[in-house]
Amino acid sequence: MIPSMNDVLQLSGFATTPLELISFVLSVITVWLNIRQSHWGWLFAIVSSATYGVVFFGSKLYGDMGLQVVFIIVSVWGWYQWLHGGSERSVLQASGMSKHSWGMALVAWALGFVLLAFFLGHYTDTDVPRMDGFLTAGSLLAQVLMSRKKLENWLIWIAVDILYVGLYLYKHLMLTAGLYALFIIMATIGYFAWKKSIAAPLIRDQVQTS
Repeated sequence: MIPSMNDVLQLSGFATTPLELISFVLSVITVWLNIRQSHWGWLFAIVSSATYGVVFFGSKLYGDMGLQVVFIIVSVWGWYQWLHGGSERSVLQASGMSKHSWGMALVAWALGFVLLAFFLGHYTDTDVPRMDGFLTAGSLLAQVLMSRKKLENWLIWIAVDILYVGLYLYKHLMLTAGLYALFIIMATIGYFAWKKSIAAPLIRDQVQTS
């Protein structure tokens, strides 16, 4: 008998499902490709968002479920941006944000949190509307910044992933909690890898002009 994608599996002492396990693997591949600035990461992002949307629906994490739908849309846009979002439709290069842009990003996060927390608290049966809303808004912001290859997207992912570990432990999504713990490490690696790639052309230009 072929097991259902939602059947409970025992893996290394904790329970998961085949669908959560598949989502786990796809998400790790996505972040690894993002660190390498490979545009193929967006393909895996689309598929993993679709599978995780089903997982989150089953756990009544409706903000995260809806976020996966938005992630799919943003991923299509991000894929195009990475390939043609540079000057004269060239490949987009990683860059940093100004203080003004940082401020605007944090304001957008705060507004998104208020709106999402209100919606989730009044129109769904989730028991974590504020946390779900806060992390959903932060994740969406990080994904948009990732689409534009902004270095600071990794800093937001680190902050969000730390809180997600606690949320998923609370929701008994043990494998996903472990995934986000891994994401903290991978996002830190991604930050320094992108920072190095941004600095490399500047150093080369300085050498050439000296």
